Amino acid sequence: MTYGQQPGGPQNPNGPQYPSGYTPPQPMSPEDQRLWATLTHIGGIFFNFVAPLVAYLVLRDRGGFIREHTRVALNFHITVAIAYVACGILTVVFIGALLLPIVAVLTIVFGIMAAVAANQGQFYRYPLSIEFIKQ
Repeated sequence: MTYGQQPGGPQNPNGPQYPSGYTPPQPMSPEDQRLWATLTHIGGIFFNFVAPLVAYLVLRDRGGFIREHTRVALNFHITVAIAYVACGILTVVFIGALLLPIVAVLTIVFGIMAAVAANQGQFYRYPLSIEFIKQ
């Protein structure tokens, strides 16, 4: 098999064949990538991991900047969801009741910091985040 050849057989010289009416996703402009990355981080504050998950699935092929921001936002908000579940379980021994507001405040603060970095065109790495999704 030569470089650029598809594993299933020889590559079509006319490019990939798509079903009629389908167009592959086009790259977004840098301004649009910054906007959607910012909205992904803000959406994570209000909708936990749902907004970053939808953004990751829909926008990850539209540019490197948006792919990285949606990935780190999704990783962080999955980590936060796990923390909320742990706090809910720990409310039985009253420690969870103390930790729950701390997790909420950290989610808001880190989400705003990430949104500001995305709006400025910078990458952001959430502290305390577990890497569930890699590159």
